[in-house]
This record gives sequence, structure tokens and C-alpha cells, in this order.
Amino acid sequence: MIRKLVFLFVLLSASTYFADAKTERVICYYGSWASYRPGNGQFTPEDIPAGYCTHLIYTFLGIDTSGNLKILDSNLEIRLRGLERFNALKQKYPKLKTLIAVGGWNEGSAKYSVVAADSRKRATLIKSAINFLETYGFDGFDIDWEYPGQRDGSWSDKANFAILLKEFRQAFDKKGFILTAAVAAAAGSVDISYDVPALSKYLDSINVMAYDLHASYDGVTGANAPLYPSSVDRTPSAKSLTVDASIRGWIDRGADPQKISLGLPMYGKTFTLVNPNSRSVGSIVSSAGIAGPYTQESGTLGYLEICEKQKEGGWSIVWDENTKTPYTYKGNQWIGYDNEDSIRAKVEYAKSLNLGGVMIWSVETIDAKGICGKKIPLLSTIREVLNEQSGNDDDDNNEKPLPEPAPNPKPDGSDESDKDSSSNESKPSNESKEDSKESESSNESEGDDDNGRLCNRSGLVRDPKDCSVFYSCVPNGGDFIPFRFVCSNGLVFDKNVNSCNYRHLVDCGK
Repeated sequence: MIRKLVFLFVLLSASTYFADAKTERVICYYGSWASYRPGNGQFTPEDIPAGYCTHLIYTFLGIDTSGNLKILDSNLEIRLRGLERFNALKQKYPKLKTLIAVGGWNEGSAKYSVVAADSRKRATLIKSAINFLETYGFDGFDIDWEYPGQRDGSWSDKANFAILLKEFRQAFDKKGFILTAAVAAAAGSVDISYDVPALSKYLDSINVMAYDLHASYDGVTGANAPLYPSSVDRTPSAKSLTVDASIRGWIDRGADPQKISLGLPMYGKTFTLVNPNSRSVGSIVSSAGIAGPYTQESGTLGYLEICEKQKEGGWSIVWDENTKTPYTYKGNQWIGYDNEDSIRAKVEYAKSLNLGGVMIWSVETIDAKGICGKKIPLLSTIREVLNEQSGNDDDDNNEKPLPEPAPNPKPDGSDESDKDSSSNESKPSNESKEDSKESESSNESEGDDDNGRLCNRSGLVRDPKDCSVFYSCVPNGGDFIPFRFVCSNGLVFDKNVNSCNYRHLVDCGK
């Protein structure tokens, strides 16, 4: 009877996790590669203001065409303990939920199309995801397939994605895991890619990427995420490229508003003007704007990069009442972005439609340190508007004081314990590693396997003296660097599944 009650509780927890009829979710994506950025742009897991988020999503994992998850940056995720440090934020913020995302733009669509079309490969992906979540201590899984039926995908992707999500849901309900997906905003993409009622049924949150609606490829300036049409948007197709049209489109196609999280960009789109004296919305441009020092991508600047430019002086700032967004310009550079006022307008909009919450892309581009003045201005605005509906003044997401942590390794590999080792290999998910809850020393490689005698191949190796301990063997030239991990909660390492498992299911003598 007790087992039945526990199982029922897990099912109810999963199905009602986002059931409160309020706009209160704040889902924050974290671009892990920001750990490598220079100067003020460097942003590690410890820099994340997690108290402003209800959910944090670490990006990205990849997949292979068999459906196995793979780590895309073993140097960052494993050697520098990025995953472990990310999940350590839950020690300070007990209410926080963490998810791992798979996909992203650079992963493309073709592999996901192949996996979604094959029942065995779908099962492999789901098993791989569950192993990964349990190994590292994540609370859920986010799928960022960009996009079903597009970019070398198949016409059948729309139906197959729905089947994949249904099977994920069935498996995750048994575990109590959260399932979310990042989805396109524009109606044209939605109709190609998504069975909207199915997504609404199987996902805990539909993270609508309501940004990138205008960019330099339009040939004219425009807002990155206009709430409503601009004065130059006169055709039906032009008027459809707004936050409002996108969200109403999802609802009209069958999405439960409480399942929708409205995407808010923490960055802007940049343009190079043909005529520096013609600088209103709809002005002709020659190309994308100049790349910034941190994001280093022409056509895009993070919020911190934008505010640093404005702080230098000479930038004019204009509020566009039509789109409810600002733009800023200097010389031939023009930026459409979001500030505190536009974020407030969008969060109030989300509340007016009774959406389940908001989502931000992405937390590492904000001004977390108050370099431009106010600390964490955009996330503070989100919290302020959401708290207005509840009168909740709790501003720390149930923060608990913690002792000072041990110093973390630096992304350039200059930490003393590992300063001669490096690896950027991608690794499949069945070579996943346990999120150790021991001290930093439990992850040190030196001396633990007598200079690599356990590690004669790439992958995971169980400690022959203690089956709760295992090593991740990472190639380093002609040798292998071992990294020590410990299974948590009384689990031991199971060589048959390359993951931590219940002790009674594992023969530690073999």
C-alpha cells in the first residue's frame, strides 16, 4: 500500500507541478559557454542569480543518430565540473528546479528527425535522458529541437515529435521528472513543426521563443521582440511577427495558457544603417551590426554589452510606443532590444492572458553585477511585476546561507589540480557521470588510479575497491585523465548500464 501511495504521489506531482492558475514560473536558460567569455562577459554557474528563477536550464547536450545523449564540452561539463556546480545552486535555493536542455540551433534538425522516427531510437533517447538526470541530479529535461519538419527534417517530424513527447511523458511520470520544450513563435513555423494540443498535453511548460522576430535579414531595422506591430508593419504577414500574435496563435491552436511560458530576450538585434541619419524603425540597413566583445556574434548583443555601450555615451535611446520596446543608435549602429520598461510590459501582458510564466534567454547576458548601475535590472523587473499579483515580498527563492565554497577551477584550466589536462571531446550520455555531493577533493584525478592504470580507454570505469566510486576517463594526448565521482544516496555504479543504480541490482564483485 505504501508503494502505491508513493507512486500515486509521484504521478500527481508531475501532473500538477505547474497547475496553479497564476503567472509565476520564471524559467532561466543558461548558456554554459559564457564561462569562456572574456572580461565582464565571463559568466560561470556561481554568477547565476538563481533566486530570481524558479527553474534553471543548462544548455546544451547533443545526441547521436542512435538516440544517445552526448556531452558537447567535456572540458567544461566534466573537467571543470560545470554540471555539478550548476546543480549545487539548489543547496542555496531549495525551491529551485534544474533542467538540462538538449539541442539548440547548432545541433540542427536532421539527427532529431531520424531519432523521432524510430521507436527503438526514441526509447534509447528516453532511457539516456533518465540516466543522465538521475546521475547528475537534475529535476527535468528540456527539448530544444530547432525545428521539426525544417532544416533537413522530414514532413513526418510533426507527428513523430508528438509521439516522442508522449513516450517521454509516460516514462517521466514514473519518476516525477519535469518535461519542457523550447518552441518556435511564428505561426508559419508552428504549423509546420508542432501538434499543439499534443504538446500542451505532454509538456509541463511550452517555452515560446518569442524573439528573433526581426533581424538584419529583413533589410530594415526592427524590434527583436515587438509586443505589437510597428508603424511600418502593414501587411498581415508583417503584423503576425509580434509577441502578441505568436502567443495568441499558440492559444488558438489549442495550447493551455497555463502551459505557456513567454520567452523574454536578454539581448538585442543589431543593424548597420545605410544612412546614419535615417534611424527610425523600418530604416534601410546594409548588414548586421558590429559584434560585441563578449557574445562575439555580428547582429546580436547581450544586454550587458548594450548597456556598457550606452554607459560610454553618445547613444540615443528611443521608446517605440507601437511595439512597446526601445531602440538605441549611434552613428551607423542601430539596436532593437528590451529594457526594464519593455520587460514590464511583456510580463504584464503574460499576466493578462493568465500564462503560466515567463522564460528568459538567457541569464548569462544580463548585468548581474551592476556594472551599468542597478544590479540585475531585467530579472528584478520580472520579479517585481509577478509579485504584484501575490503580494509576495520573498526575494530570495527561499535562499539558505551557505559556508564559503572552495575555489572553483577556472575555464582556462588554470586550477592547480588539473592544470595539465584538457579535453573538448563530445561524449555519449551512457558515459554520464555522477553529480558528487562530496567535497571538491572527491573529484580530483591525481593519484586516485595510480597514474591512469584504471583508465586504458575512454569512458567510465568502476573502482575495483569501492563500487560506489567510478572514474570518467578523458583522453589527453596518448594518455587518459581520470576524474573521480561518487554515487549519491547509497547507490553504486552499475557497469551494465554505465550509471549509478540500486545496490541490490548490482553485483559489485564483477
